[in-house]
Amino acid sequence: MPLTMSNEVFITCAVTGSGGTQDRSPHVPRSPKEIADSAIAAAKAGAAIVHCHVRDPETGAPSRKLEYYREVTDRIRDADVDVVLNLTAGMGGDMIFGDTENPLPLVAEGTDMIGASARVAHVAECLPEICTLDCGTMNFAEADYVMTNTPGMLTTMGRMMTDLGVKPEIEAFDTGHLWYAKQLVADGVLEAPALVQLCMGVPWGAPNDLNTFMAMVNNVPPDWTFSAFSLGRNQMAYVAAAVLAGGHVRVGLEDNLWLDKGVLAENWQLVERAGTLIETMGARVMGPAAVREKLGLVKRAPTP
Repeated sequence: MPLTMSNEVFITCAVTGSGGTQDRSPHVPRSPKEIADSAIAAAKAGAAIVHCHVRDPETGAPSRKLEYYREVTDRIRDADVDVVLNLTAGMGGDMIFGDTENPLPLVAEGTDMIGASARVAHVAECLPEICTLDCGTMNFAEADYVMTNTPGMLTTMGRMMTDLGVKPEIEAFDTGHLWYAKQLVADGVLEAPALVQLCMGVPWGAPNDLNTFMAMVNNVPPDWTFSAFSLGRNQMAYVAAAVLAGGHVRVGLEDNLWLDKGVLAENWQLVERAGTLIETMGARVMGPAAVREKLGLVKRAPTP
């Protein structure tokens, strides 16, 4: 197929994530203030969207506490820079099985299974412009960990997001996730045109080779908007690949800790490097106002 490179590209910065990276770099933000400050710095460096998880301020462990999300949201909205806020809704579907001879009961440490309303409670509280919807179940990195998102759960969560007026960012970790995302749109659960994040190289989803990437791209409906990322050393390579394929890009410490070999990155540095790469390729980096217009978003006022 002919190359259709993007002329205008928005950058999403995935600020902190929920992985066990908090002790691998001093730049991974933990507290709501640190997360918000890192997001604001990323916005000043050129990120039009900031994608935020929250963590326990003391341990750095992933958290779902509403007060942390509210503080992050308020700090970002009160900042002297504009940015589109994207909150995760990916937590609350984690199952850790026992050993292979005794898979049940589930292991209490690490298992976090909650209902649909609880999974989107912070979205209803903070009303971000975008929130994520991990559009499928998959074996996720560790031996006995399954990221669980059943069709019923996704339908319920998707309807809640749509009713709240928050645009879901469909997180597709494999081609089947895109297949089901299209079904959610066909069923009227999600509105078209949809927004998709292609998540490449996450064990054990879609591998980050270019053949698989283009298979993912070719399964995105032409009127939808897609962005893409890969992990670690492949992060900047996928900035280029996404632009060449006609999409948008995601960088940040959720996916990659390194700026150069032996040099730990800060979020703003990854955003700045992505922006330089995009512009060197001849495309323009979009600001938040242009992203809102493209995606049909309404800027949220500070929550009362």
